[in-house]
Amino acid sequence: MPTREEVVDALRTVEDPELGMDIVELGLLYDVEVEGPKVHVDFTLTSMGCPVGPMIEEQIRDTVAGMPGVEDVEAELTWDPPWTPEKMSEDAKFILGFG
Repeated sequence: MPTREEVVDALRTVEDPELGMDIVELGLLYDVEVEGPKVHVDFTLTSMGCPVGPMIEEQIRDTVAGMPGVEDVEAELTWDPPWTPEKMSEDAKFILGFG
């Protein structure tokens, strides 16, 4: 079974194609829970009207499902708390001009 940290590291490959950065750096990944072969991922999007939301969710599912020992993946989109630029890493803020 993967650890929570291994799942988070794997999710660094899931990019928001509009911003060209991964969901971890953008602060879109809220939580990861690993319970045996089941992984639950809470994530958000930069806005409710984000046109790439379904693609990001599919990438999350595919990435985590491809990890050894994972049999079930739940990717749950949440709007609580709402995403703000403050959730981004310092590097992401700098690159995107929020620093």
